[in-house]
Amino acid sequence: MKRNLKILAIGLVAHLAVYSPGYAQKKPVAKKASTTVTKINGTLIPNDPDVKIGKLSNGLTYYIRKNTEPKKRAELYLATRIGSLMEDDDQQGLAHFTEHMAFNGSKDFPKNEMINYLQRAGVRFGADLNAYTSFNQTVYQLPIPTDSVDVFKSGFKILANWAGKIIMEGEEIDKERGVIIEEDRQRGKNAQERMSKQLLPLLLKGSRYENRLPIGKIALLQTFKHDKIRNFYKDWYRPNLQAVIAVGDFDVNEVEQLIKQNFSELTNPANPRPRLAYDLPDNKEPLVKVITDPEQAYNVAMVMYKQRGGVTKTTADFKKSMMYSMINSMLGARFQEILQKGNAPFLFAQTSYGAYQGGLVPDLNAFQTTVVSATGATLEKALIAGLAESERANKFGFLQSELEVTKKNIAAGNEKRLKEKDKTASSSFVQKYLNNFLEGSSIASTEYAYELTNKTLAQITLAEVNALAKTLITKENQIIVVQAPEKDKASLPTEAQLIAALKSAGNGVTAYVDNSVNKPLLEKKPVAGKILSEKKVDAIGATELTLSNGIKVLLKPTDFKNDQIIFSSFSKGGTSLAGNDDYQSAEMVSLISQSGVGDFNPSQLNKLLAGNTGSAGSYVSELYQGFSGSAAPKDIETAFQMVYAYATNPRKDVEIFNKNISDYKVVLANKNANPSSVFADTVQAVLASYNKRGMPTTLSDLDKISLDKAFAFYKDRFADLGEQTFVFVGNFEADKLKPFIETYIASLPTQNKKQNFVDNGVNPPVGKISKTVYKGLEDKAAVELYLHGDYEYTPENNIQLEALKAALEIKILERLREKESGVYSPNVGLSVNKLPKSHYYFTISFSCATANVEKLIAAALDEVSKIKGSGATADDIKKFKSEEQRQMELSLRNNNYWLSYITSCLQNGEDLDLFQKEKQMIEKVTVESTKATAGKYLNEDNYIRFVLVPQK
Repeated sequence: MKRNLKILAIGLVAHLAVYSPGYAQKKPVAKKASTTVTKINGTLIPNDPDVKIGKLSNGLTYYIRKNTEPKKRAELYLATRIGSLMEDDDQQGLAHFTEHMAFNGSKDFPKNEMINYLQRAGVRFGADLNAYTSFNQTVYQLPIPTDSVDVFKSGFKILANWAGKIIMEGEEIDKERGVIIEEDRQRGKNAQERMSKQLLPLLLKGSRYENRLPIGKIALLQTFKHDKIRNFYKDWYRPNLQAVIAVGDFDVNEVEQLIKQNFSELTNPANPRPRLAYDLPDNKEPLVKVITDPEQAYNVAMVMYKQRGGVTKTTADFKKSMMYSMINSMLGARFQEILQKGNAPFLFAQTSYGAYQGGLVPDLNAFQTTVVSATGATLEKALIAGLAESERANKFGFLQSELEVTKKNIAAGNEKRLKEKDKTASSSFVQKYLNNFLEGSSIASTEYAYELTNKTLAQITLAEVNALAKTLITKENQIIVVQAPEKDKASLPTEAQLIAALKSAGNGVTAYVDNSVNKPLLEKKPVAGKILSEKKVDAIGATELTLSNGIKVLLKPTDFKNDQIIFSSFSKGGTSLAGNDDYQSAEMVSLISQSGVGDFNPSQLNKLLAGNTGSAGSYVSELYQGFSGSAAPKDIETAFQMVYAYATNPRKDVEIFNKNISDYKVVLANKNANPSSVFADTVQAVLASYNKRGMPTTLSDLDKISLDKAFAFYKDRFADLGEQTFVFVGNFEADKLKPFIETYIASLPTQNKKQNFVDNGVNPPVGKISKTVYKGLEDKAAVELYLHGDYEYTPENNIQLEALKAALEIKILERLREKESGVYSPNVGLSVNKLPKSHYYFTISFSCATANVEKLIAAALDEVSKIKGSGATADDIKKFKSEEQRQMELSLRNNNYWLSYITSCLQNGEDLDLFQKEKQMIEKVTVESTKATAGKYLNEDNYIRFVLVPQK
């Protein structure tokens, strides 16, 4: 619950930046300085010799690296140093529009043939094949298999088509207008967008950024003449502003030749337009803005101190960057401690130094404090308390003990990266090369970075870190922003009060006191049990152990990661066993495991385990309870110890529990301001048939929650662990784990009871149901359609349902987006459950204009009817089979897949060799089988229609 609140608050902060739907936002170029610290001399960080960097005669840059994780795969990217800042006044939004057109027809791939070709090769549109546009850059990504020569070579042809061969047919341009307008609607038309439009003149004041949001102007997107986007493409898509990045399981020299063959013919304009860099001016006086909106749910205040910065190129840059990271970490730990206290004056608070507004403006950083308060009346107090922490660090600095904690954690991460250097995913290398091309940041090798990190850690002193901390609060370039519900408008602090809070926050602060607990996690080792028997499970290359207390342990060693062991466990029961009078308390049992363990609250536990990769925790879900954790092999005993501690010595913390409940009450009191929240609650209630145990939590529910009951329920669920099954996956030797298993798992308490979960009858309604929610201020509708029912849960049936879902998803996308131009990203979902009762749900969901709701629902159901009448097309079945095969190849070399797969098989009573049969089951998917499956399961006997439209 606390985690959800934190995510929500961070999401609000993100929306304070810039409303720019449909594209990621990365960090661009560079400029002058306004706040400086003493310059530290350094040397240039050398590029990794394992990446081949070159440039064609036409100016195109390329990066090539051989990397075998994942095997038989490559990551191909086209990066361009152009974005919305390059648009003329009559082209606003056309950089992003051009990105869309790259998928709608090119010289070698007319119409949608590029997408069709890649889907047949197992590349998924959206999940794999994708692109984004920002102010300064547009980037295209294409993960592709390398074991098919033709497909692999075609990948470079596709990149070259994006780079200089997009056709821009007038008919396709006009069809795409509606899609982009719907993209804007899907990601906007809400409180965040409305408030962002008021914030932009402040946050981007006096710069070109203010008038060049990548989404552009809707009126212009609806009416621009075709030559405007064609001119943009001709002017800016040119090789001297582009880079090809290729990382994967291939021959480097062969890839270099493919790049030369496909890109050498591209040319630059005879008179190229200059690519200008744009800056954001300084402000001497504080910039202040208070904004309210009827649909805003929380009172949020932010203070930013803008500062000039730069990318990491030298060892001095690296050292400063590491010190900023340490400051962020130590401030974060201090806020964690405050948030555990019942008298914390905010629901959420965070202070950190980083890129200004997510890196939108080149070379501009900010030291930023964000707080969320319960009411408008308490916002000023919350802001002062949040700012006081940075003032405390400014006046008194940090402690050596705090610095040692963060140093240990950095060192542990550094050690792990080195050990995993030959198992590093290709995508992580791509990001480094993108940053080098787009920003000029260094590309250090893993070995060099390891040595530099260790050397720098040893050099950094507490005095240096505290000196840097003193530079973060500046007298100029201050920005204060408040976002709040309209209902709280009268109680909000004024601009003058906000400025006064900024100046007075440091008054009376005292030095920080470390609350570390200096004792071992376990006071003594438990009395060990025994491994009674073991047997080989050849189907999955595992060993099953039976322990003296009845617990079973499955061990599956792998070599997918060098420094990773992950595990989880389960036994039946969960919150389903709580009585109807106590289930609200039982559902809050997660707060027990989130309160720390034994004598250690969460912040003290983090300090105790600094530098230790071993971690574990407990959980109680609806049907199961158990543990999960991870560790590097050297720290695995710590993870075992944590399992034992959470099982036998849980922490009952009144202050943490009450603070969470208090915060949750604020969340519930405000959530109905948000249309999406009201809609989600309606969907949840209807799908639960209004069974109280399946309904959304209410304020009155919170009043029934008791810490004593929650703690007692937790203790009961972990009092008898004899039916637990543990699954371990990763790089370990079974014989080395066995002593820990005997000591910490075979010693867990057991009462030899037979336990099971209970079906409490939280089932969806039968028949045809329609619910319309009227909520929201703007022309934005949301639709969710459910086709569901009971069925026989078998692997064969599940595969047929998956194939049907994949085919329907293709058809819904083609119809609603490509043909109707009425949606941006429709979704077709499939959920199948075996326990407590076998049931399936097909869902079709999308957002659209209010006027188009009925037309698009009819179109979606028409596609359902067509697939029932004819089955999936042979071409769509081929796409499904290719994608499934490619995903399985990746999954079988992934520890998380195996942990989930083994656990799922054991819980559902399925054979562990099921994965070996999947290929044969997939081959049985045919046009006729999908027709039969559609006829049986896409029926409207149980059909639920949900629609959200603006309030009348």
